[in-house]
Amino acid sequence: MEAAAAPRATREEKDRLLRDFVRLCETPSPSRRERQVADLIAAELRAVGLEVEEDASASETGSDTGNLLARIPGPEGARTILLCAHMDTVPPAGPVEVANEEGVLTNRHDAILGADNKAAVAAILGTARRLAREGSPVGVELVFTTCEEVGLVGAKAFDTSRLSAEYGYVFDHASPLGELIIAAPTYYRIEARFHGHAAHAGIRPENGRNAIAAAARALDRMQLGRLDAETTANVGLISGGSARNVVAERCAVELEARSLDQQRIAAVVADMVDAITEAASDFDCDVETDVAELSRGYRLPRGSRPVAVACEALERLGVEPVLRSTGGGSDASVFQARGVPCVNVADGSERNHQPDERIAVEALERLLDLALGLVASSG
Repeated sequence: MEAAAAPRATREEKDRLLRDFVRLCETPSPSRRERQVADLIAAELRAVGLEVEEDASASETGSDTGNLLARIPGPEGARTILLCAHMDTVPPAGPVEVANEEGVLTNRHDAILGADNKAAVAAILGTARRLAREGSPVGVELVFTTCEEVGLVGAKAFDTSRLSAEYGYVFDHASPLGELIIAAPTYYRIEARFHGHAAHAGIRPENGRNAIAAAARALDRMQLGRLDAETTANVGLISGGSARNVVAERCAVELEARSLDQQRIAAVVADMVDAITEAASDFDCDVETDVAELSRGYRLPRGSRPVAVACEALERLGVEPVLRSTGGGSDASVFQARGVPCVNVADGSERNHQPDERIAVEALERLLDLALGLVASSG
């Protein structure tokens, strides 16, 4: 039996999609300052008759807005699925003015474009308009989160008991359309604050206890970089001391570790903490160490319902699905950990978080087709 044709956006819907994308990108929404974009999204959804709820997470996240939730009903007895995008961007280094040069969308200024994640927001808005107008074969819950770029904070503050979704799709991977992220790592943050004793570096150095030297010894003992195919560790920030001629009495270090293997990440973090503790002892320094799990890793079976549906939707578009793992985090990790299986879907954007970030108009249009297809294939 021949597969049903994939739903496609009309020319009018594609034109609206592009206008939405430009308006979203040109509306600043760095993490914790998403209010303008949240109001824009809510207004567009209400204009097509949807009710939009804003949660009370702002007091927890520090944002000027909460997460947004809207629901599109399906037929009685139909399953419900989740479509999710985040509203925030990394801090822009300048204004955003979208340029369209030969079908490629960029920022005219030396700053991020914001396709991460506003390509997804625009595609979900386009999907909502179609479903609100023509009806949906399944129930659809739309979630727009805050503060994703600062540790998935908005999704973590979202009450997932409000959801009925059986499974979902988070559109948040800057890679070619067709890639489906079915495995993501457990991600830890490690912070160490070394406390030594200040002394004049030229007159009484033996009276001092050098916190920077202790931190350096700790880092020298660690394995950093790519540790194996599934595991990485990094030191990202270090600061300390008070003057060149003073034995440094303080030093703070921020590190991270990620792995797709839960046992491996536990061992790596333990080794890092041991290195910090031993180095502090070597230099007779005190040390405070904080370890936090920022996201829990997951693997979705290739035969699971959300993966199978996504593969079908891509194949109906003539795109070969590519199933892969990632070393990055997304809101999918949060929903997955709370019992809503989620696939992180590639959005076709490129070079996210960079001043040369870009997305092709064709990729943006196909992202809308894919979102429509995920709903259709879920029915």
